[in-house]
Amino acid sequence: MQTQGPSAEVGLKPSVQSHKALRAGSFLLIFILWQVAALVVDNRVLPAPIAVVKRLFIDLASGELLSNLTVTLIRVAFSFFFAMLLGTAIGLVMGSKRRLDVLLDGLLMLGLNVPALVTIILCYIWFGLTEVAAVVAVAVNKIPMVVVNMREGARAIDSQLMEVARVYRISRSLTFRSVYMPQLSPYLLASMRNGLALIWKIVLVVELLGRSDGVGFQLSVFFQFFDIEGILSYTLAFVLVIYMIEWLLLRPLERSLSGWRQVG
Repeated sequence: MQTQGPSAEVGLKPSVQSHKALRAGSFLLIFILWQVAALVVDNRVLPAPIAVVKRLFIDLASGELLSNLTVTLIRVAFSFFFAMLLGTAIGLVMGSKRRLDVLLDGLLMLGLNVPALVTIILCYIWFGLTEVAAVVAVAVNKIPMVVVNMREGARAIDSQLMEVARVYRISRSLTFRSVYMPQLSPYLLASMRNGLALIWKIVLVVELLGRSDGVGFQLSVFFQFFDIEGILSYTLAFVLVIYMIEWLLLRPLERSLSGWRQVG
């Protein structure tokens, strides 16, 4: 048994290193393809990656990019919070209550299939061109997807494990932390990751249609002036922020909730 520990650790390190190398290789491949494409076409149509990075630093130095990025991230945060809170609650109830699931299933399908653009326009008409309308429009578009994931998670809960916890009179708080959440965590993490990917895209559309600040609004200005370099600069900045959220928040949370799984 003692000889297996070190060998297992040694065997793990090359795997982790290879994963990092593969990730770095994928980014390098994207950079090379982008550079080659920029050499083939007109720079006004597709600027080179170095030019976009230079523009990114210029926009950061001016303070305009940071200001717009902050406003957009605040909208993303509020929309994400409300969508996850309401979607998780509704999904868990639907997954555990069969009659309620049947009752709300039709409304859920409706919510999944109504175009985001329609919801955004209606919210602006009903609530005006306000921050409330922007956040509500984004959250409403995301809630049905969270409900679907969390409903499946509630359905997948092993009733026998829950029964064992009741037989041994384990407290509700400990049962929730040690029995319920480990089974639910993959669905919760999937909802969070998919939610973040979808919400920031919808926020940009909301800003483009009805706000006077934010990344989406600035992208519309760049579009009017055919400023592709500016569009790619803002896009790169936002993508970098999303990667930071993934690696600094979501990945550690995934390791915490799913300790029994090996997360690369």
